[in-house]
Amino acid sequence: MTVPSLFDMDGTLVDSTAGVVGAWELFKQKYPTIDVHNILSCTSKDRLASYGDKLKLRIASHGIRTVDNLRKHCGIENPEELEREAQRFEDAIVLTSKEGGRQGIVQLPGVSDALAEIAQARHQPNPAWAICTSATRAYASSALRLADIPIPDVFIAAEDVTRGKPFPDPYLLGAQRCGVRAENCVVFEDAPSGIRSGNSAGCKTVGLLTTHSRKQVEEAKPNFIVKDLSKFVHSINPTAVQIG
Repeated sequence: MTVPSLFDMDGTLVDSTAGVVGAWELFKQKYPTIDVHNILSCTSKDRLASYGDKLKLRIASHGIRTVDNLRKHCGIENPEELEREAQRFEDAIVLTSKEGGRQGIVQLPGVSDALAEIAQARHQPNPAWAICTSATRAYASSALRLADIPIPDVFIAAEDVTRGKPFPDPYLLGAQRCGVRAENCVVFEDAPSGIRSGNSAGCKTVGLLTTHSRKQVEEAKPNFIVKDLSKFVHSINPTAVQIG
């Protein structure tokens, strides 16, 4: 299969769970009515007694832009306040990711090998891969640097689209800036909202089981389901990425 690759970031390339937990704990102080237990829903039968890294979490808000999450969970409607608080939230992800012995923001399994062959093909014109994330550009850039992942020239962030995932806009724009039609791309995603975004854009989609249960991923109807990026080997030919 020869196609350009469009990667999600959080949960696909990097694990930022530690910082996301810390950020919601911090925001609970200012917005005491938010239900952090609901936002951070545990996949096990036990309710969250603590937010340790050893717990596998399904982030109910995962794959959604920060501004959309804060509007929903914190009730923020003023556009200027929403932007300020979104910046504060994403700063908190980075700042709290190593507090209390947390692991920080790290690469997920298989990412280093998956990108090894295609890292240099990230530049315009006609890049072979891109990142399309629901995070802001500032936070995503910081997270990628912390995880030692190169930033591609085609880098779609929250502020680049009016409608975020699950709408198709992020992946449509990613394909457009790569100079290809969306149906000729493959999307790598862990979140159901992101998988639906890729499907709506007309891309082939690969669902990763890094943050959600198989049932949740299956309900989003990706074309393929794998554990993580360790199941793929990416290599470059003169015109595109070969995945197999």
